[in-house]
Amino acid sequence: MPLALLALAVGAFGIGTTEFVIMGLLPDVAVDLGISLPAAGHLVSAYALGVVIGAPLLAAVTARMPRRRVLIALMVLFVAGNALSALAPDDRWLLAARLLSGLPHGAFFGVGAVVATSLAAPDRKARSVSLMFLGLTVANVAGVPAATLMGQHLGWRATFLAVSAIGVAAIASLALLIPADGTGAPAAGLRGELTALRSLPVWLALGTTVAGFGALFAAYSYITPMLTDAAGYTDASVTLLLALFGVGATIGNLLGGRLADHSLRGTLFGGLAALTAVLSLFPLLMAAPWTAALAVTLLGTAAFVTGSPLQMMVLEKASSAPSLASSANQAAFNLANAGGAWIGGLTLAAGYGVTSPAVAGAALAALGLGVAAVAYAVDRGTAMRPAAHERLVATHVPERAETLQP
Repeated sequence: MPLALLALAVGAFGIGTTEFVIMGLLPDVAVDLGISLPAAGHLVSAYALGVVIGAPLLAAVTARMPRRRVLIALMVLFVAGNALSALAPDDRWLLAARLLSGLPHGAFFGVGAVVATSLAAPDRKARSVSLMFLGLTVANVAGVPAATLMGQHLGWRATFLAVSAIGVAAIASLALLIPADGTGAPAAGLRGELTALRSLPVWLALGTTVAGFGALFAAYSYITPMLTDAAGYTDASVTLLLALFGVGATIGNLLGGRLADHSLRGTLFGGLAALTAVLSLFPLLMAAPWTAALAVTLLGTAAFVTGSPLQMMVLEKASSAPSLASSANQAAFNLANAGGAWIGGLTLAAGYGVTSPAVAGAALAALGLGVAAVAYAVDRGTAMRPAAHERLVATHVPERAETLQP
């Protein structure tokens, strides 16, 4: 695998760290800026909003630029957002800085996936995407806990300065390791990129992402009360269990990339089916501490097995103009985050019990499997029409030839 993928992984590590570390620092931020905890929670929403806005917007704006230059520019924006977060004098400044930090997130992963596949051999494209996403999953295992610990001891501003330093390292890695000649400016331009979004298979792929990862976040958003109220863990133990989720996600990410290179559809269907099964069993698995720990690990594995196949499916369906569609898929991931958490919350508000969000997640995973099946049927129908046309032409050509005989 090309060393250039390391540069993409470093950028992904920084982005994954800054996205999730704020959740562990919210109490410190609230006290330091003199705001309530719910008001501090808007910082999480501001970042997610930045991702959803920035993913298609920046991909469209940079449609004619060489992709290597785009990746470096996105990381410069990322560094600026985190540096401004560290310098924020009040909550409104920090809110704007978090929005700015989120803008390059989706476009970086979207364009990075295109670059990763362009640098890999044909039979290793999905694996190359999974190696880029490895930075994101490792961030959940190591980056977020370390950055949270730093923030608790040195102050939350030190955390954002450290993340900015990671971004600077990513810029240097991208400049040194990504070959300029292998990632030239896309030929399609903005019009071609927008045309790719008019394809039904692309929208079915995006719909599969929203439903599939909405299933994950329906359960994961409420994993702490499940572990404490149902499984009997203490609050202090939850951090370790969330690290198990990160371990499972890392395993699933690498496994999904390897399997998808052999069978893209099979890996996607298998991952969504496994996610449906794991979430359906959550109420039973949360009945004991050891099975709850297993459930958290399996949740990470099953969900992230589908990550690379979903990204590859979008790239495949928008092969002539992939940057915007690939970035839109990252926006779909964040819509899944917000939508899944909202649906999981509805089950709790209805009084169905602390593990009910997982059951709602199982229904979403099954929905994702259904959308993927529809996408497969559409592909088969599209593939069969040209074949039927060729058979029709082959049937009539000899007859016409015979009429021309003297």
